[in-house]
Amino acid sequence: MSENGYKRINFFKGFLTTEKDWNDAEKYHIDKRMLHNRVYHAPGVVFGQGGELRVGARARGDLSVEIQSGFAIDGQGHDLVLFDATIKNINPEEFRLPQTIYVVLRYYEELTDFIAYKENLEYKGHRRVLESCKVELSQTEPDITREVELARIYLEKGANRVRDARDPADPRANEIDLRFVPHAGVAGSFLAPALRLRMENLLWQVRKAALEYTRRGVIAGHDVVQSVNTALMLNAAYQIDMRNVFDIFHLIVESQGEMALDVDVHHPIIAAKKEFSEFRRHVEILRGLLAEGKNNLEAFGNLMAYQNKANDIANAAVAGEKAVIEAPVEKKEEAPKVADLKDWEGVKTLPNPKDSMDLEGLTWIMVDEIDILNKESEDKHSLQIKEAKDSYRSRQKLKYPDGTTIEATGRAHVGGYCEYKIMNLTPGRPVVILRRMDYVYGDYELEYSVNGKSVGVIACNGTDRVHRWRNWPFLISAEHITDSTLTIKQNAVTAGRDVNLFHIWVYQPK
Repeated sequence: MSENGYKRINFFKGFLTTEKDWNDAEKYHIDKRMLHNRVYHAPGVVFGQGGELRVGARARGDLSVEIQSGFAIDGQGHDLVLFDATIKNINPEEFRLPQTIYVVLRYYEELTDFIAYKENLEYKGHRRVLESCKVELSQTEPDITREVELARIYLEKGANRVRDARDPADPRANEIDLRFVPHAGVAGSFLAPALRLRMENLLWQVRKAALEYTRRGVIAGHDVVQSVNTALMLNAAYQIDMRNVFDIFHLIVESQGEMALDVDVHHPIIAAKKEFSEFRRHVEILRGLLAEGKNNLEAFGNLMAYQNKANDIANAAVAGEKAVIEAPVEKKEEAPKVADLKDWEGVKTLPNPKDSMDLEGLTWIMVDEIDILNKESEDKHSLQIKEAKDSYRSRQKLKYPDGTTIEATGRAHVGGYCEYKIMNLTPGRPVVILRRMDYVYGDYELEYSVNGKSVGVIACNGTDRVHRWRNWPFLISAEHITDSTLTIKQNAVTAGRDVNLFHIWVYQPK
């Protein structure tokens, strides 16, 4: 580029070109491409190319990471193309631990294909310039003008392995942190027109259903309407495709979850309907789908299908609700109330379960509890984790859905099982074991056994990355309560999931 602008080479008859002319011609195109990249694309990793340069821990469990293939643009406008997956080993002796280590991608050029002519050694040189990039480890905060951050790891002194983050939103020491990876901007949407129209029609239907709830006084319905309005505006501006559609629907689904909670607390007539119970279930399914982190067409199709079904059910739950007038009915003698796990749905989000709780006609009394990581309490109940592939202790300060913050200590295990005793039981009465858990690690199944005999499987469906505390109940029927003290085995059925417990309460009906 000259002071007056970009000069393109112009050939004409009799123009005697030199190597400078040809190099200037190449430089013109390189400079214009870099200008385009700088002006029209934010620097960072380009979505959908190869393995998107994703950094992950290796199965061998050492101080090395694997970087997948992909494409990025740095702040100067260079194209950074990594054609094959690369392994990068971290040598602790090269760093002053503990410290943060950055995995970065840098552009570089290399002269290749050297040639020298025997007839005249004055004529020699490199015939090609290799445009490439290198994965490097850095101790300084990445500078986007000359490098693209792919990951960062806070490595502790004495660490012997790097692992993928258990919670990508809150990575811990020696875990791979991908939160600071920049993503290159792309103009327009790559979503197929038919899929874009399908999504638009669905969003209008979700908005219509949410308005029906606002007209019935459900305040949280306004949040659903506003989140859908935002999505419709982004779609009208051609800004939604597979890069961000799941993040956008995460807000919509979480707003629907808050609406369901609002209905449960303030609108018992709607909440009691079978259709609304199904709506709650579909919201949890949608949360589970979004938590999987997949961003392919199959996941998009499932998201559209389940959201459409949830919307139909939500409409059915309020259809004709205004016109319903309950006629007086003759009072009949009611059959004795039978313990049902569904009665405990509201307790899942209760920050501090009470010593005595009236649930759907039954009064439940706390007969025992285990304070996790309290040595006296654990020893008294013989609490142990056995045969786990991995287990660890944790202290978390998290929120319940009503906004209450609780700090608690707990244990977690991957695979294997947890075994403990529960005491002060009355034989012949059902028991509910209530377990405080970090709900960000959801979507798994547990099998419970009493004195070595299996008594059922409970599914911990869904996840919540914002309000992470839940109290998950399990009901043991009366026929299995044969003594005042029983040994409980909590076995992880789903492979590879973190099963955590931060407090255990034990209840029996009065």
